[in-house]
Amino acid sequence: QVQLVESGGGLVQPGGSLRLSCAASGIILSINNWGWYRQAPGKQRELVAIIDNGGITNYVHSVKGRFTISRDNAKNTVYLQMNDLNPEDTATYYCKCVANWGHVYWGQGTQVTVSS
Repeated sequence: QVQLVESGGGLVQPGGSLRLSCAASGIILSINNWGWYRQAPGKQRELVAIIDNGGITNYVHSVKGRFTISRDNAKNTVYLQMNDLNPEDTATYYCKCVANWGHVYWGQGTQVTVSS
């Protein structure tokens, strides 16, 4: 079993930055892909950014150029650097990993609120 724990959320003013972290623990044989998702009240959960085992990344259009996903394989951790935040980025952010040959694991979520 793999557990994911997110951290780094909070309240930030428009134009500000936050860095989210998600650390995996437990029996980890391999982690293939990592992803960050978000869900705003009344909306469906959406994919924000993904990074595969080779470091290839992809982003939803609305965050391109502002968010950066990265991973530290030695620490079994993924990061999401979020810059130039705006109120539309307000949501609960979840990390997800595909590990141990196809098993999907989710974190518990961390709240990001962008408001003046």
